[in-house]
Amino acid sequence: MRQLFLVIASIFTILSVIFAFLPLGTLAFIPIGIALIFGFLTLKKSDMRQSKWVKLFLVITVLSLLIVVGKAIFITDAVETDQQFDTQKRESKNEAQKELEDLE
Repeated sequence: MRQLFLVIASIFTILSVIFAFLPLGTLAFIPIGIALIFGFLTLKKSDMRQSKWVKLFLVITVLSLLIVVGKAIFITDAVETDQQFDTQKRESKNEAQKELEDLE
């Protein structure tokens, strides 16, 4: 049972690191939560000399949790209007209207 928990914790730890650096927003909390749960279950099933890898996986998972929380708090997504594009769009529309008036 310990081996199964260790494999699941390691897989989801790797996924949590990958999701932490991809621009997926808070979707990364799912593999982080699963990795933490199975990491603590594995730590509970392990004795002192077997818990080295489990502690490493837990530390990596907590670091990726901090990265995701930091990205959610400090990075804001803002959409800005492009003034140059709007000006070109208006000019193009005016030119098209003038061409239509010249055709009549």
